[in-house]
Amino acid sequence: MENLEKLKTWVQESKRIVFFGGAGVSTESGIPDFRSVDGLYNQQFDYPPETIISHSFFMKNPEYFFRFYREKMLPLGFSPNITHKKLAQWEQEGKLSAVITQNIDGLHQKAGSRRVLELHGSVLRNYCMKCHKSYSAEYVKNSRGVCRCDCGGIVKPDVVLYEESLDSGVLEKSIYAIARCDLLIVGGTSLTVYPAAGLLRYYPGHRLVLINRDKTPYDNRADLVLHENLGTVFAQLP
Repeated sequence: MENLEKLKTWVQESKRIVFFGGAGVSTESGIPDFRSVDGLYNQQFDYPPETIISHSFFMKNPEYFFRFYREKMLPLGFSPNITHKKLAQWEQEGKLSAVITQNIDGLHQKAGSRRVLELHGSVLRNYCMKCHKSYSAEYVKNSRGVCRCDCGGIVKPDVVLYEESLDSGVLEKSIYAIARCDLLIVGGTSLTVYPAAGLLRYYPGHRLVLINRDKTPYDNRADLVLHENLGTVFAQLP
């Protein structure tokens, strides 16, 4: 496959790779995309996911929020797949500058990556809104009803809800990494969620690679497009 061979060459030649990933990175570890509407979801929940995981809904109806959150957004016990592992390998080899992820599952760190910029936060970090004490994901998973701190405050997952802004520090570091990289690989994302998708415009180079099963709005701007599963592609990369 000509495009795959070209990508292999680019990976070998690059010294500052940045990977920008979405839900498709983790679905191959068995973590479902929480936006997908399946029969189970229809039977259990009365609101669209986007409504339930909004800031205003969390504040008004935290008990319902936590019910959805525990069932659909706490992917504990999953393992990194070939994509996570290959990215960690590149970092160890000094080829990869950063992983920028829209995922909140912590699997990049579990695979060994250290330069991970989490645009939407992480389920692994949770804090009391009152006294700021930290709690584990297991604590939230095993709690009942509204997850509360010892002080009585609500324990909020450190994930960016709808209506909340992305962390400005993480955004700045992401822009800096993209602006300086010599190869930008974008994978497992539909590139429809903003402001995350807008980060691509900061890449000044000519090696923008998109790997996604379906077409994206950025396909015509990319230098290389592979409509494949990430795992299939990454398993063949050096």
